[in-house]
Amino acid sequence: MTKAAIIGLGKMGLSHCSILGAHPDVDLVAVCDSSSLIQDAFKKLTKTPVYSDYKKMIEETKPECLFVVTPTKYHFEMVVYALERGIHVFCEKPFSLNVEEGQKMVNLVQEKNLVNQVGYHNRFIGTFNEMKRLLEHKILGDCYHFLGEAYGPVVLKEKGETWRAERAQGGGCLFDYASHVLNLVYYIIGKPIEVKGTLLKHIYSKEVEDAVYASIILENGLTGQLSVNWSDDTYRKMSTSIRVEGKNGKMIADATELKIYLKEENKKEGLPKGWSVKYITDLTPQVNFNLRGEEYSSQVDYFIDCIKHHRPSDKSSFATAFATDEIIDKLIINASN
Repeated sequence: MTKAAIIGLGKMGLSHCSILGAHPDVDLVAVCDSSSLIQDAFKKLTKTPVYSDYKKMIEETKPECLFVVTPTKYHFEMVVYALERGIHVFCEKPFSLNVEEGQKMVNLVQEKNLVNQVGYHNRFIGTFNEMKRLLEHKILGDCYHFLGEAYGPVVLKEKGETWRAERAQGGGCLFDYASHVLNLVYYIIGKPIEVKGTLLKHIYSKEVEDAVYASIILENGLTGQLSVNWSDDTYRKMSTSIRVEGKNGKMIADATELKIYLKEENKKEGLPKGWSVKYITDLTPQVNFNLRGEEYSSQVDYFIDCIKHHRPSDKSSFATAFATDEIIDKLIINASN
């Protein structure tokens, strides 16, 4: 059994708590949160030890792995504290709010040779993984354009903003929404290395942007667009999609389906000429515990399995998350020029 602990019991922290609590290879030894309401609820309804001081929790319970699920501004100090004590770390996204701290965390985890992972859960969704596989098999031929999008109803009025809409805590739409798209583009198509024409739009928020638009250039030479808006009330929840266009056709993937258009039949893949659809229900492996979507359990299962078998967690590592932070930094600089 792998001894695990969690810092931060908000929406994602509670999800991780449920998944870890049901995991057959995990012993959830402690949780930590600054809210007295959360602490009281856990003490009343569970047998899991509850702490308000994460350092005290780590020293007393000695977990083998730690889930850092706090506002982003706290990631650096907590992650570093754990790594220096030889603890494997799963950190929620966005990884960091500045590249200097991000680079230090990457360097330290590589120096300590510890399992590390960041919660970019889209990398564990079957439709996106199938798109990645088909692109690697050159199903579209030479690709010439991509579009990465994300829309959702996070900030829909002038007041009542959460910590995500504070630059020093969450980083705004750029860090909270665009980071998902940029990380997914890197995973599926290629590493973003340059940006042009960046627009950071304020719709309701005063301190941070509510929408991000930019042209992106990848390491492999492919170019495309980024379009993200977290103040779009035509969506019930966050919706992320990737579209790739090539000489042989196009593909459009989101969390529910992969649409494929081919100019000619592909017998090897069993795909006809014209449009076809692959659904998430046919592309998703079974998980031990399904909460909010299989991808959330899959990423935790992967992390724990890496610890158990002493191998690197290379599907969503600190290094790939840091690359996402680097391109975000370039977007900020480009928008200010």
